[in-house]
Amino acid sequence: MSSIASPTLWFLTIGVVLALLVVDFIATRRPHEVSMKEAVAWSAFYVALPLLFGLYVWNAHGGDRGLEYYTGYLVEKTLSIDNLFVFMLLLAAFAVPEVLKQRVLLYGIVGALVLRGIFIALGAAALSRFDWVFLIFGAVLLLTGVKLLRDAIKGNEHEVDVSEMRVVKVMKRFMPVSDDYDGAKFTVLKDGARALTPFALVTVAVFATDVVFAVDSVPAVYGITGDPYLVFVTNAFALLGLRALYFVLEGALGALEHLSYGLAAILGFIGFKLVLHWAHLVWPSVPDVPTLMSLFVIVGILAVTVVTSLVANKRKKAARADEPEPVG
Repeated sequence: MSSIASPTLWFLTIGVVLALLVVDFIATRRPHEVSMKEAVAWSAFYVALPLLFGLYVWNAHGGDRGLEYYTGYLVEKTLSIDNLFVFMLLLAAFAVPEVLKQRVLLYGIVGALVLRGIFIALGAAALSRFDWVFLIFGAVLLLTGVKLLRDAIKGNEHEVDVSEMRVVKVMKRFMPVSDDYDGAKFTVLKDGARALTPFALVTVAVFATDVVFAVDSVPAVYGITGDPYLVFVTNAFALLGLRALYFVLEGALGALEHLSYGLAAILGFIGFKLVLHWAHLVWPSVPDVPTLMSLFVIVGILAVTVVTSLVANKRKKAARADEPEPVG
């Protein structure tokens, strides 16, 4: 599949992404607690921007590419919510002060953008040369979906134990770690020697999770579109709004208790779609899954996930209300 992007469009897009990151760094240069008003305003901006860009893709490059863009963006935005779950638990496990949370999230977003850019370039090069890469991507997504489903059934899909994290153990071998945060500093002087701060540990831990998410998300959107530009821009737009979205959904994320089931279903579906696409390239009689059908399936899975999560939460609240109050 040929790309819709000229070198000029690539240059402009990367320039806009970098400019938005600079704006975010300026906005977070002074540590402060994020108000709901501020978080909602930024979230609205980062939702409106990709939706408007989709209109450009649709009008300039046709409905098929526009549909691929919107479907890919929906997939990446859904997967980014799972990122937020893990980020939330990491920030809580490392006891990150409220005023420093958005700076940690911003570093995580930068790391995710760099990693996904590398994965997208490698994926595009591989897919252009070897059809069997579609089969590999499909297998990765199917296995990831199975793991998500298994962890969700066990009820331990989002457990975080800082002391057992491999990246933390490795960092502690090379440098001592201070006990307290010192603003957004990565290192401080401790007993005359340079020591890492907890801020450095949590930032590297977030980077480590970025690697895992990149392995899942890049093949997922390649299952929707083969255009490397659309893969990059949907990833970029989904990630740029995470900092603000975190504070909007911080109190509500726990209500989506069936999210892992929904993500498992979505990844499994896209993995199956990639396997079918590989088979279609080898044996043209094998049907390919059209993008519009993919969009309907993904929206349907998300709708069922949200509804069942709300019903489950309502039942839990009713059960707690019926419990007798302790005496004395």
